[in-house]
Amino acid sequence: MGRLILDTSVLIDVERRTSALASVARPDEDVAIAAVTAAELLVGIELAGAEERRASRTAFVELVLSKIPVETYDLDVARAHAALLAHTRRAGTPRGAHDLIIAATALAREREVVTLDASGFEGLPGVIVRSP
Repeated sequence: MGRLILDTSVLIDVERRTSALASVARPDEDVAIAAVTAAELLVGIELAGAEERRASRTAFVELVLSKIPVETYDLDVARAHAALLAHTRRAGTPRGAHDLIIAATALAREREVVTLDASGFEGLPGVIVRSP
């Protein structure tokens, strides 16, 4: 059974295509999101323009949050985050702060990152990346 952590890009793609959440993983896979992914989805609600768009986005995000467990940012994730951040600084390959937190969560929880934008995660030690 695969242990996956979904990047925000995958969930946004599901929302835009109005696909079922089940389309991003096989039934036997253990799927979760990082706490920062939940925050990114919630920001999307806050920034939605038209009331109709805000309502549909709220419904989607609440569905995601009710169906997919959220991995917390705890000390284990903080340690992995520190190691990955130090690696990127030494290598001179800066990454987005949220991508690093997602990667650190995946690393600490022994999960693969599922993303549509692998460039934010490639080359990070110990982080396994796959496209949906």
